[in-house]
Amino acid sequence: MSKALSRALPVSATVFPILFAISIVHLLNDTMQSTVTALFPILRDSMDLSYKQIGFIAFAMNMTAALIQPMVGTMADRRPRPYILPVGVCFTLVGVVALAVAPQYAYLVIAVMMIGIGSAIFHPESSRVAYMAAGARRGLAQSIFQVGGNIGGALGPIMSAAIFVPLGQISVLWFSIAAIAAIVIQSFVARWYSQNILQPRPAASKSKAAGGVKKDRAAGSGLSQRQVVWAIIVLVSLVMTKHVYMSSISSYYSFYLIDNYGVSVSHAQLILFAFLAASAAGTFFGGPLADRYGRRNIIWFSILGTAPFSILLPYCNLFWTGVMCVCAGFVLSSAFSIIVVFAQELMPGKVGLVSGLFFGLAFGIGGLGSAVLGWIADSTSIEYIMKLCAYLPLLGILAVFLPKDERLRA
Repeated sequence: MSKALSRALPVSATVFPILFAISIVHLLNDTMQSTVTALFPILRDSMDLSYKQIGFIAFAMNMTAALIQPMVGTMADRRPRPYILPVGVCFTLVGVVALAVAPQYAYLVIAVMMIGIGSAIFHPESSRVAYMAAGARRGLAQSIFQVGGNIGGALGPIMSAAIFVPLGQISVLWFSIAAIAAIVIQSFVARWYSQNILQPRPAASKSKAAGGVKKDRAAGSGLSQRQVVWAIIVLVSLVMTKHVYMSSISSYYSFYLIDNYGVSVSHAQLILFAFLAASAAGTFFGGPLADRYGRRNIIWFSILGTAPFSILLPYCNLFWTGVMCVCAGFVLSSAFSIIVVFAQELMPGKVGLVSGLFFGLAFGIGGLGSAVLGWIADSTSIEYIMKLCAYLPLLGILAVFLPKDERLRA
């Protein structure tokens, strides 16, 4: 095999050092990002913010990331840019420092938008690296990559209880150390990336002479283009369902516990940490289970299987609402890494676009969900938000319309 051809193909063996490296950076990136939501209870009191204003902070950060990520992914498919990996974390570093010293609400919004830009650059390119380093174990590789982010997100409530409550907003400056560490690791990953670049796949011929494939067949799969489009629509709907529910918990569950059960801010943050830690565990187990039992089956189980726990959560006492929350987090979070892999196989040769689209969608829906739910909470109550969002996982029934794994690989 020629050198040029070998560089145009994915790495055949699973490269665990690279997977663990980008997972660690994902942990650091999402730890810095989680400082935003972890500060919400502090900022509500120190700046006298309404739920609408709190929701808009999350909206500004996530929508910034949502709009930029598909563009970054598309550009990576056309021309990979390994050097952009450490550059993205530099934006996050600037955002973290600005967040720590922001004196007014407008400066908070600008700071979180800088963090959003950093995440927008990080996620599609790093997901592409995970795809390249996966070998034949794509579900496992995507889960290793994702679990770092989930662990980082889970650390937010712990930081709030242990750091932000006693030390205040300025203590966010400590997380600039995490940004510097992430820049160093990303520089190492970028060198590996540049030596193993996955070149864009040439467009498949639409003529029957070029392999006897019908015009209406999507390149690389046994599905027609119409079936691929429908499957992508279903996957997008499931991502929306998952992330609106996740947004209701990550942004407002601590307020729900404080207002309805009279717990302290630190106690509420510890319960929220349990939810996010369970989500991280679910993400890790989801990939290997999908590699073994089928991606469609795990997606179906993950979204719809959350419904019994989410529906019971608002009607339980303090102990059992925590149990329901943890169970919901574990089951629900097993799906996202599998959805990304499923979409990548639906659209072969467009790894960056798919990663940017779905990560961008996840950020965008999360931010939009936070803003809308904040507006509803100001008009009604936090308890109403918990009861309203409890039924969202029932939309997991849409997974029945996804093609079976055998058809996808035909």
